[in-house]
Amino acid sequence: MKLTFRIWVLIIMLILSLLMISPTLKSGIEVKNLDTESKAFESGLRPGMIIREINSQKINSLEDYSIASEKLLNGSEDKRISIITDKDSFIFLDENISYITVDNLPRSKIKTGLDLSGGARAIISAQNVTLNQEELQDLADITSQRLNVFGLRDIIVRPVSDLGGARYLLIEVAGATPENLRSLISEQGKFEAKIGNVTAFTGGNEDITHVFRNDATQSAVYAAEPLGDGTYASRFSFTITLSAEAAQRHADITRSIPLDSSSGGQYLTENLTLILDGEIVDQLRISSGLKGQVTTQISIQGSGTGTTSDLAVADARIQMHKLQTILITGSLPYKLEIIKIDTISPALGKEFTKSLILLGIAVFLLVSIIIFVRYRKVNLSLSVILTMFSEAFITLGIASLLGWNLDAPGIAGIIAGIGTGVGDQIILLDASKKNEQSNFREGIKLAFFIILGSFATNVASMLPLFWTGAGMLKGFALTTIVGVSVGILITRPAFADIIRKIGEK
Repeated sequence: MKLTFRIWVLIIMLILSLLMISPTLKSGIEVKNLDTESKAFESGLRPGMIIREINSQKINSLEDYSIASEKLLNGSEDKRISIITDKDSFIFLDENISYITVDNLPRSKIKTGLDLSGGARAIISAQNVTLNQEELQDLADITSQRLNVFGLRDIIVRPVSDLGGARYLLIEVAGATPENLRSLISEQGKFEAKIGNVTAFTGGNEDITHVFRNDATQSAVYAAEPLGDGTYASRFSFTITLSAEAAQRHADITRSIPLDSSSGGQYLTENLTLILDGEIVDQLRISSGLKGQVTTQISIQGSGTGTTSDLAVADARIQMHKLQTILITGSLPYKLEIIKIDTISPALGKEFTKSLILLGIAVFLLVSIIIFVRYRKVNLSLSVILTMFSEAFITLGIASLLGWNLDAPGIAGIIAGIGTGVGDQIILLDASKKNEQSNFREGIKLAFFIILGSFATNVASMLPLFWTGAGMLKGFALTTIVGVSVGILITRPAFADIIRKIGEK
């Protein structure tokens, strides 16, 4: 059978879609997240790298990684850890690697949303303030920066709105928990360092030029000590570098503060008070040697608590990391209000994915049976199945090319597009059957007129869903529009040529 131009276009698009989806053949596991205060991070390991060996043991799956981790936890005398990745090899001394979060390598370039991969999602708005589109985009950029600095990976932060015109910020973080998001976005993060009632410097790059995070000589968490009430406290400290203006301001304020006689003149009478979101984080004594002196380096201190010494140290790391993040990014321009926050576990996402795959297979089989019963021709049934598969596959290829996250509404949109496509194919089949003895071409033209009207109706009905529910149905609308567009431009014309060739035989 000689292939027509339209059929060649379909074949080429299927090949391009395969290249865009590009199944991976790499071995290893991917680093999703890791503690930025860890020895592994200090040595250069980063999220996105593929681990292939740990201490000479090949890592091809999560099971291999779990075995290697258990060997380290079992108290090996040799604390030397060697990790080989696709980028480089890293050697460091540590007790274990429990702070590294890993996952299997993605089997393709198709990105999945939280419904399928697990994570946390939040819809937030500025409290008591109506933002225009530009202000909302600025808020999205600042929020994204804060989440990236905090070490979270696979982040989506985008402005959304509903049909009533209300504007929100949608935040999705794969692998995170609601507690992670709530602690980072529910607080404005307004940091002030005051001497008496005068502000010496604030968070953000206007006053703070550098925050030491991974330098062990300038950043540390100390061993926990019992408090006497069954709990423990662990202190942390790190150094920041002030701008010339902030350093001069600090000198001007301290110049007029007298020395504290009760300390033997070693300190000033006023403390450096660290305030975060209106709450005092710590109060630091100011050495007499800093009185009226322009100093660009200041030591920031704080503490964490817990019911055990390990929990106290872990809390101190979290509190230090949070404070460092706010000092780097500065405060959010608005106090944020959480409208909705939810989470989906990775296990539930995997089960949901299996259910969607089974649903897709069931749809293919059911439609195939109905088409065969109606027309009693195997070649026509196979043509419909091929067209259904082509539309879904090309839509997935476009999703991979654009890099959008395919969530449950998006999968539903693909299935809806398949349903629309089958309806259009039945119209074409009926038109060709009725006009076998008259004019095949005129029948197909009439069928395409009906199909174009259906296409316009589908697109028009999908557009409002981009804003309904603060954009939560955007994936459904987008994949449906892409699916029916692929049908109109590629698969329907090719299908018409295929049934014409079948009719000629």
